[in-house]
Parts: sequence; structure tokens; C-alpha cells
Amino acid sequence: MRIVANQGLGARLLEVDLAQTLSDADFAALLAALGEHGVLSAPAQSMDAAQLAALGARLGTLEVNVANKYHAPGIPEVMILSNKRDAAGNAVGLGDAGQGWHTDMSYSADIALANILHAKEVPVRDGMALGSTRFLDMHAAAADLPDDIRARIQGRRALHDFEKFWDMVRRRPGSERGPLTPEQRARKPPVWQPLLRRHPITGREVLYCNPGYATRIEGLEAAESDALLEFLFRHQTQTKYLYAHSWSPGDVLMWDNIGTIHNAVADYGEAEPRYILRVQVMADRYADALAA
Repeated sequence: MRIVANQGLGARLLEVDLAQTLSDADFAALLAALGEHGVLSAPAQSMDAAQLAALGARLGTLEVNVANKYHAPGIPEVMILSNKRDAAGNAVGLGDAGQGWHTDMSYSADIALANILHAKEVPVRDGMALGSTRFLDMHAAAADLPDDIRARIQGRRALHDFEKFWDMVRRRPGSERGPLTPEQRARKPPVWQPLLRRHPITGREVLYCNPGYATRIEGLEAAESDALLEFLFRHQTQTKYLYAHSWSPGDVLMWDNIGTIHNAVADYGEAEPRYILRVQVMADRYADALAA
């Protein structure tokens, strides 16, 4: 396996077949690269759902999405992201995933380490791939914080609420999401997360906050909390931290959910098919480091 770093966020994995079990040395290199570069892409891969789940499980426990829909047959840990429909007109996958800046599972006491997506079909228009996925570097965002802002948020936490993002997406035209059921809501109550935390792989500080789920900062009046969150959201979404991945069929894309935030671009229509397999890896193996 060869790792080629981008300028800034991201790196490519070359000369590797991710459907096969990685050697211990290659796996260690992949894990270190995930922390260091934030986003890893491997082109021209061919994996089935079981192989994707096996790769993810090497990193940690795989999550079953709280919506509990659109799984690969017999493998609930593998979610299908797609705008396609079957012969009866039913959606075959989640069609509006990831639209808005967020960090997966920041709304959970048990947070996510990584996502791994494998593209089977990519929407194309006039020869150009659509549906890119964009990322922002939270290592860099933390390092660039003004001293006065860092002092204000050091040791503070923000409340992250799953319902904020869910309701934002379901209000969009064409969304088929209903309101969260009481059972779904009970499974994911709001949780407090530190605004600054040490990354368990790199040991460096990251800004662990995102517009999708963060709702308020502890210990501050509402107006001050809102203003400070608005500053943090503007700060972390600066284009200097940005990497955008343009998909090709066969791509495997892996990203660090602690050191990045991400956003899927919904610039394609129903007649431009997208079909992607997804697993999400929890950070359970790093619980002690995250609690420190």
C-alpha cells in the first residue's frame, strides 16, 4: 500500500485491494494516515457489503443507524445511501444523507471514529461527476482559533442534539423523513461534548463542534451562547480548511469523524442515480483517551 498526501486535508491510498485483509503493517499505516490526513480515498475498489463491514470492524465496533432503515440484506451495519427506487417506486436507500455541515455521532455519548463509503453508482451530468462530499479540517480550525476565543471555550462543552439536524433535513423539499418517533428520540437524547478535545490518534487538539448538531454552550446566557456558536461555525467552515472529494464508481472513501466535519452536495436529480454502501465505526477502542 502506498499513501500519497494531498496539499492540506486528505490522502490517497494506492496499490491496495481493500477487499482483502490488510497486513498488520498496512493497517497500522492506514490508521495513522486517517488521523494525520483526515480523509483517505482509494480508487478502483470492488467490495461487497460483507467485505466493507469487515474492513470497518477492523477499526472498531460498527454502528446500526438510529433510523434503522435501508440496510444491505442481512447486514444491518451496512447502510445504503441512494436516490434510486425499486420497481414499486419505493426508495432503496437514504436519499438525503449528510446534507449540511456536521460530524456523525457527535449527538451521542459514544462518538464515531470513522465512516467508510464505497461508491457503486455515481451521478453524472455532461460528463461531470455530481454529489461530491466536502470536508473541513478541525485540527487546523483548532490551531487557528483566536486567543480570546480559545480562552472562552477552553474547558466548556456544547450540547449536541440529533433532532436539530434531522428536522433541518426533513424540512427540505422532497424529503421523505418523518418526525422522529418517541422511541428514536429516547435512544438519542441530547448530550454534552467538549468544544476542544485531544484527538485519540494524533494527540493534537481538535475543534469538536459543528452546525448540524451543536445547539448551545454550557454556562452562557442564550444570546452569548448563540453568538459564540455562530462565530465557531463561521470559523470552522472557512474555505482554507476545505477538501472536496469528487466521486468515481469504485471509490472507497474513509474519513475521521473526530478531526473533520463533512457535508454531502445534493446537486443531482432523481434521474441521475447514486448508490453507495456505508459503514460507521464507533470510537469505543479510544474511550479512555477521549475521556482524559
